[in-house]
Amino acid sequence: MSRQFRRSTRGSSVLLGSVLLIGLVVVVAAAVGAAAFDAADSSPTPTRPTALSLAVSGDTLSLTHEGGAPLDVESLAIRISVDGEPLAHQPPVPFFSASGFRPGPTGPFNAAADSRWTAGETATLELAGTNDPDIELGATVTVRVFDGETPVAALEASAS
Repeated sequence: MSRQFRRSTRGSSVLLGSVLLIGLVVVVAAAVGAAAFDAADSSPTPTRPTALSLAVSGDTLSLTHEGGAPLDVESLAIRISVDGEPLAHQPPVPFFSASGFRPGPTGPFNAAADSRWTAGETATLELAGTNDPDIELGATVTVRVFDGETPVAALEASAS
């Protein structure tokens, strides 16, 4: 009788070990799969590239949409710095009159214009004397364009 008990114990140990090992593999696979799906959901949606250029003449900044996806100006944020120092007043785009800027920007930055900024269009704005720092000849002007929180372009030009 003791032999039968030993055989049955030995057989059930192998069976029990196999079931536990399979269960452990299933649990680990489920955890890895859940983590992979979670990581895939949290990755940002890729955006189509957009090419912009910057020209600075005196206090006037001209940004040209060179190509790529159209931009919705109402969702854009523009951040300007001169020689690494941010302007005291940043432009709210679109606008007609804003603190630190001369009224009436042109192109899609004007509140009366179409809010879609497409390839070939140039938007200009001019700093007023109330904004600081001034743009001196040869100064490096940096313009960062954001679509919501997503960076679209970082442009740099020397003032002429």
